[in-house]
Amino acid sequence: MTRDTHSYEPRLGHGLPHDPFNAIVGPRPIGWISTRSADGVLNLAPYSFFNAFNYVPPIIGFASIGAKDTLRNIEATGEFVWNLATRPLAEAMNQSCAAVGPEVDEFALAGLTPLASTRVAPPRVAESPVTMECRRTQVLQLTGADGQAVPTWLVLGEVVAVHIDRTLLTNGLYDTAAAQPVLRGGGAGDYFMLGERFQMFRPGL
Repeated sequence: MTRDTHSYEPRLGHGLPHDPFNAIVGPRPIGWISTRSADGVLNLAPYSFFNAFNYVPPIIGFASIGAKDTLRNIEATGEFVWNLATRPLAEAMNQSCAAVGPEVDEFALAGLTPLASTRVAPPRVAESPVTMECRRTQVLQLTGADGQAVPTWLVLGEVVAVHIDRTLLTNGLYDTAAAQPVLRGGGAGDYFMLGERFQMFRPGL
């Protein structure tokens, strides 16, 4: 099979109007992370490099490109909360990514309501239909293939409590599409919602 292919080595540049990496690995779930500083200041910020990494115990993680307030708070307290960013909350989520100082409470900035967590100190976003309370397990600074450290940190946390709006449970099954999760694309302002669902089962099951 012959295919007309655009190939490049990232270290030499991609040769396109916009770096396609983010768009290829996507759309990506959003890590909408709430934390509390050691001094008690609330922080809320979205991270587009986010995912789940383990079943038992459940572990989720996100990458902080740069040592941001969220990273510093988690390093200081060991706790964070993931909040599901949905289509109705998209504008508020976007407001929470404003570049503001560590003294600014993004809950207030985005017009959101802090809701006390049950197992950790940082609050949940009351308006979010699904939240996960987490305790830090690892913070890893990434390195390139040459062994040189890059200014990005992978933050992993064990989920110690999960809260789901019962309207998203159908016969006990979580309805992913009904939650209207917002997914990040590769363009400067590109977001997506879920489209078609199809099913495939593993061989032998």
